[in-house]
This record gives sequence, C-alpha cells and structure tokens, in this order.
Amino acid sequence: MGPLVSWIAPAHLSEGGLLRPSGQHCWRRGPWRPEVIVGDMGYLDAASKQRLRERWPAAGVTRLQENRLLVPPLATATTAAWPQGQPWPWPGSAATEQEHWFGVPPGASLCSCCWDAGTCPRELAYPPSDHETLLGLLPMNTTGNQRLLQQVRPWIEPAQSYEQNPLGLSRGFLNSLRLTWTMSVLADAAVLLRAGAWLRHPQASLPRAELTPWSRDLVLEP
Repeated sequence: MGPLVSWIAPAHLSEGGLLRPSGQHCWRRGPWRPEVIVGDMGYLDAASKQRLRERWPAAGVTRLQENRLLVPPLATATTAAWPQGQPWPWPGSAATEQEHWFGVPPGASLCSCCWDAGTCPRELAYPPSDHETLLGLLPMNTTGNQRLLQQVRPWIEPAQSYEQNPLGLSRGFLNSLRLTWTMSVLADAAVLLRAGAWLRHPQASLPRAELTPWSRDLVLEP
C-alpha cells in the first residue's frame, strides 16, 4: 500500500475538501479508478457523496450520525422493511434511472396474512438522493456496505498512526509550507520504498518460517 495522492495545505484548511479532488485526480491520471470510497463523516458529507455518485459514479460509504432520522425503506440502519414489517432485500440499482428497487422476496412469510396484499405493488423504487448515506450508490443495509464499515473503516486511524509514528510526523509542527512540502515528499518516498520492498520480498506465511524444518527435493542426473 502506498500513497496515490498527497496534499499539502495550511492547518486551517478543512480536510474534508481534499477527498473529492483526490478521487478526481485518480480518475484523470491513474489507470486505477476507485469505485468505493470509505471515510469519516467529516471527510464525506452528503454533497460530496452526491457529486461522486453523479459524476463518476463512485459510492461514498460512511457511518450514520447518531440521532439521525431514517428514510423509507430503511427500518434500521442495517435493515430495509415494508411498512407492515416484511423485510426487503436489495436486488440492485438501475444505473440508468438512478433508482434503487426494493421488492418482496418470493415466499415472503408475512405477505400471506397482510391486509394490504391485494393492492400491494410488491416492489418500489427509491432514488439515492433521498438520503446519500442510507441509500446513496450502495445502500447501508447491504452486506457490502456493512462489511466495509465493520472491517475496512476501523483500519483508517491505525493506518494513519502507523505512518506517523515510525516516520516521526507527529513529533513536530512545521510552520512553513515549503519545508512541509519537502518533508511530505520524503515521507511519501519512504512509504513507496517500503511498499516496493514488501512486493519484491514478500513476508513468509508462517511467523517462524525460518525455523520450520524443510527438505529439498534432490534431482539425480544420469
């Protein structure tokens, strides 16, 4: 893992304004284009998520702020359900119409005893613009969204701390943009060199591989 884009800015500049230009730089210059951006709510607000979804499209995934109201069809932050209580799976998004279709699955247990079964459409569409965090390009109740929030999102702060501590970036305050630029280039170079070394010399799969007994196959030439 190495830095794709590095920004040097004054301390009073909000970091949330740098994430969208970083993605834009990747889409313009690099062969790899991120389709999902996982971040903190301070980095990805609703307006930034909407721009990412409409222009590229890319999904902006963040947690939901506490005490925020839910929008249909989300019954909780992780489940979608019909107003009568029947859970709705998410079959996917129609990219041409920018709508999420939620429908009742075959053999739904509650539909047979529902008083609205005769007039129920059994499928409804909701635009991502109704709530960029809950719906967006990747609704929050989907398995992919939840795995990103639970397994990827917690690694952001430890990864930042890991870079700051070995390189000594947290032990000083630089009050010159020119000096800060030089230090950032050196820090990026150290990270890229380390990533290159790991790729050329991958670590052993076992913690004590060098102590593990092994034998070499002998080839006897006639």
